[in-house]
Amino acid sequence: MLRTKYPRHLNPPMWQQIPGVRILANLNWDGWLFIFISILLAISFGLIYSASGQKTTILLRHSIHVAISFVAFLVMAQISPRQFKQWAPFLYGIGILLLIGVLVVGTASKGAQRWIFLGPIRFQPSEFMKLVSPIMLAYYLSNKPLPVQGKSLLVSLAIIFVPGLLIAKQPDLGTGIQVIGTGFGVLFFAGIRWRLIFSMAAIAVSALPLLWYCLHDYQRQRVLTFLSPENDPLGSGYHIIQSKIAIGSGGLYGKGWGLGTQVRLNFLPERTTDFIFSVLAEEFGFIGVCLLCLLYFAVILRGIKIMTQSYDCFSRLVAGGIVFGFFICFFINIGMVSGLLPVVGCPLPLISYGGTALVTWMTAFGMLVAIQSQQKSPR
Repeated sequence: MLRTKYPRHLNPPMWQQIPGVRILANLNWDGWLFIFISILLAISFGLIYSASGQKTTILLRHSIHVAISFVAFLVMAQISPRQFKQWAPFLYGIGILLLIGVLVVGTASKGAQRWIFLGPIRFQPSEFMKLVSPIMLAYYLSNKPLPVQGKSLLVSLAIIFVPGLLIAKQPDLGTGIQVIGTGFGVLFFAGIRWRLIFSMAAIAVSALPLLWYCLHDYQRQRVLTFLSPENDPLGSGYHIIQSKIAIGSGGLYGKGWGLGTQVRLNFLPERTTDFIFSVLAEEFGFIGVCLLCLLYFAVILRGIKIMTQSYDCFSRLVAGGIVFGFFICFFINIGMVSGLLPVVGCPLPLISYGGTALVTWMTAFGMLVAIQSQQKSPR
């Protein structure tokens, strides 16, 4: 008897018929993006373990953060981008209220008031706004004629600067710059005219002297330290000097995993968070730095491909904002720890220790997967 050959979608492979596997096969997924992110997270485990002095307790906490972030990634990947658009004003309003709440009843740590306690969880609303602010801006611009100009531009700037300035007030200048920079990235992808770009750049440059007087004393000191860290090698210049020593001593191949002297002798501060890139450079050298940068650019290029193939204006702008924000965070951290930018407090995405930032980025990548899945079957 001849066996009838059914169409492929009616006759799935045997491995997909295993209980549980078929459910996973029906989930929205992007294999390449998942692989790149998983490699970065695997690297984070190794670097955090080494930077912490090989403490297993911090790895346990990081494992919990990673597990929660993967759940957020999978959940967001199954939601239609149309739902993101419907939720945008509500989420933006909640985010602004949380930022105001931080200034009123927030918890202070290391001279900054950035956290709110939600039961047993310590939550940083500024990380939440790194994702919500570009979504709200994409929501607004998707209903307006493009390129952006006139009243639409003024409203867009308000959407960008209100959360950015509230975050800078905490003070958290690094995250504030990321939120504002990501917003301008969305404006760029929306097709803002070059004349307006140059005009805003000229206004920003001319406002720098005024901005100097708006900075806190410690922020002014960071700028002066950036210009000449050797003037105070044991004070304000200590962080960046030790970071440069760690990066330079790594050479071409590095000293080996767990063998970095700046870490083992406790010279390098904030080595599991803001300065974890210095740990990588010392232990794995220039080769390790290049491989890490290639992984980041692979994530960025995958995001750009998803953006260019997006089904509608809103999805394209959201994808562009996520990719541009990821690039800004990566660029600021590497520039900061290598002395090319002032120290502003910016973790290395997907590598640095920290639960809120990790969950935020994994949520953002889940949204990218949802946008990519919409290209296959627009909903």
